[in-house]
Amino acid sequence: MEDLSFDEWWAKASGRVDGQIRKGLNSIIILGTWSIWKHRNHCVSDGILPNLPSAIAAIKKDLQQWSFAGALGFSTPTSSL
Repeated sequence: MEDLSFDEWWAKASGRVDGQIRKGLNSIIILGTWSIWKHRNHCVSDGILPNLPSAIAAIKKDLQQWSFAGALGFSTPTSSL
């Protein structure tokens, strides 16, 4: 297993696909990292405990909203997330 930084991993993952799929993948990665960052800030600022199911639910909700807003390159996830 390679020891990659996040930006190295992202560039490698994004480089494996083209076109709309790349745009969708990059959108999902950006949304996921932003959601994790917001969850982390809530934990630090509000004293809540980290909660993976809550973070995943927030990501799913945001993905759905992005899709409804017309974001291209991905579809809303099913229960597999």
